[in-house]
Amino acid sequence: MVSVLCVGLTTVDVSQRVAEFPVPGQKVQSLGVHLAPGGPAANAARAVAALGHRAVLLTAVGGELGDLARSRLHPVEVHSVGAGGPALSMVAVRERDGERTVISRNAAGSAVDVAVDPALVEAADVVLVDGHLGPLALGAARHAKRLGVPVVLDAGSWKPVLDDLLPLVDVAACSAAFELSEAEVHARGVPLVIRTHGPRPVTWSRGGATGAQPVPVVEARDTNGAGDVWHGALAVAVARGLAVDDAVRWANEVAAVRVRHTAWDWVEELGRWRDSG
Repeated sequence: MVSVLCVGLTTVDVSQRVAEFPVPGQKVQSLGVHLAPGGPAANAARAVAALGHRAVLLTAVGGELGDLARSRLHPVEVHSVGAGGPALSMVAVRERDGERTVISRNAAGSAVDVAVDPALVEAADVVLVDGHLGPLALGAARHAKRLGVPVVLDAGSWKPVLDDLLPLVDVAACSAAFELSEAEVHARGVPLVIRTHGPRPVTWSRGGATGAQPVPVVEARDTNGAGDVWHGALAVAVARGLAVDDAVRWANEVAAVRVRHTAWDWVEELGRWRDSG
């Protein structure tokens, strides 16, 4: 078992399954609704725990929504800073192909500026940051750099903190939409850069070497949070010391389990997949 410290955003997702996405001004009746924790760091932590590893989440969860998120996140160990958050996200998932659209405040307006407990980092085999709560990500990454704990970045989109954060990162896992090229990320001091491309192969580069791993072809039922789950699996693989191709291949397999299932059952199904392997 490895220990993964996930630092960043927690949301509460209201997920509605729909036959088709509504056009502006249209009202539609959903096929079902589900309420659950979401957000990059929280989804990654849930995946880590479902895969049988220790998941620690450093985030901002307060109030009644925070109580709901905490209760649903078990067995993830939640450490909250301040009383803000979680953000409320509205998610629509299309029944026929699992495509999703999301509206969320994310961490907008959050003023989290507290010291990160170094003991949380010392107890981790890897630190995964999403950059949404910038001061937390930066504090955790600085402790990790000092302690020799690898830092994995979920680089879904550019955030101001990345100017300071990227030089502390060991593995940058970039989405296809991430604004910097691989060369630009390397130039910021990141040794290993990985980029996902939706259903197309995941590519990577390090020290002049490159590679690609295909994504399993599956029937997608719900793609919401699939990238977050992929990042959680990648963090586990980094903590285990897997070679890059093996780490990416395994993360791809884990994410494929996520998209085959819905918001209702993906955590349980990921645990069953783990036990079957």
